[in-house]
Amino acid sequence: MDSVKNPYSPGAGSRPPELAGRDALREQVRVAIERIRIGRSAKSILMVGLRGVGKTVLLDRMRADAQASGILAVRIEAPEGRSLPALIAPQLRSALLQVSRVESARARAKRALQALAGFAKGMKLQFGDIEVGFDYDPEPGLADNGDFEGDLGSLLVEVGKAAQGAGTAVVLFIDELQYVPESQFAVLISALHRCAQEALPVTVVGAGLPQLRALAGNAKSYAERLFDYPMIGPLAFPEAEIAIAKPAHDEGVDYEPEALQRIVSETKGYPYFLQEWGKHAWDVARSSPITLADVNAATVEALAALDDSFFRVRFDRLTPKEKLYLRAMSELGPGPHRSGDVANASKRKVNALAPVRQSLIAKGMIWSPSHGDTAFTVPLFDEFMKRIMPGSRWETEL
Repeated sequence: MDSVKNPYSPGAGSRPPELAGRDALREQVRVAIERIRIGRSAKSILMVGLRGVGKTVLLDRMRADAQASGILAVRIEAPEGRSLPALIAPQLRSALLQVSRVESARARAKRALQALAGFAKGMKLQFGDIEVGFDYDPEPGLADNGDFEGDLGSLLVEVGKAAQGAGTAVVLFIDELQYVPESQFAVLISALHRCAQEALPVTVVGAGLPQLRALAGNAKSYAERLFDYPMIGPLAFPEAEIAIAKPAHDEGVDYEPEALQRIVSETKGYPYFLQEWGKHAWDVARSSPITLADVNAATVEALAALDDSFFRVRFDRLTPKEKLYLRAMSELGPGPHRSGDVANASKRKVNALAPVRQSLIAKGMIWSPSHGDTAFTVPLFDEFMKRIMPGSRWETEL
């Protein structure tokens, strides 16, 4: 069929043609944001889930929803190695400049921009990567003491007052939150707590891997009362069918029921994989309806594409010891697995593998659902490890 009209969009953060199964969560976020706008209490929201469940896509859709209702929605991605002040300062400046155009909030926005200037100068020695333009000179004593926790709290309070004066809210939409160092995450939590205590319209809608819940709890004991942690998982069978069938139907193309069932079975309902299989099924098929035979052929193409991009980019970041650890895990299946069982498969002692396991957690490749358990953060990665390190030869390299 015509590849130009192919409706599917596999890719990191690419917007799918049909965002199925997420309406309830979008409504939860909308209500929380509107509550803080009018001075009512609402928890910040941290969405957690494995790779490939569509967290980034969902976060971007929520941000667009918020912007459409007049909310100052700040988009931040937390890559490894960047400090939190460096990430949020430029984005807060942009939001405050928008607030400053509202006459009723102009004075408060100016004071918040002064606080931002003081904050940036005060943090410069502690975080050398912070870079932000100054629109006003700092006000001495306002968020410029060099105490990260106190200064960020003071800054967000001033940001909240400015937003309040403009009848809006500032929402930090932060992706990949698990990469924010625990000490810096603790400071953000403290600042949000202060805003909540003063009923100021500042909140966070974040997304990250499942270890984010433990990270927040370790950072501040009261984090469980400040955040909701909705788990974003694969789509249920009816929702997964809609995600595949509706975009094609909108282009005048249908699927045989058996073909849809095979796609959902192969992908386990993970949105990213659904897009990959849909794309290749469309390209393989010659006409409507797309058949089971088409999907069988597309499966070969989809796996090859995933191996070359989605899986390979993560595999290439691993050290030899980390690759061997994950290969041993893959022998046990998708998981989760006890650390002792992984050690046995590796023919090593648990203590000897502990540094490797911790390194893989830090890289976001695995996580611990409960004490002593280990699971992949990337769905189907166990099958990929068997394809890229086949047979038993890897055992001799341990």
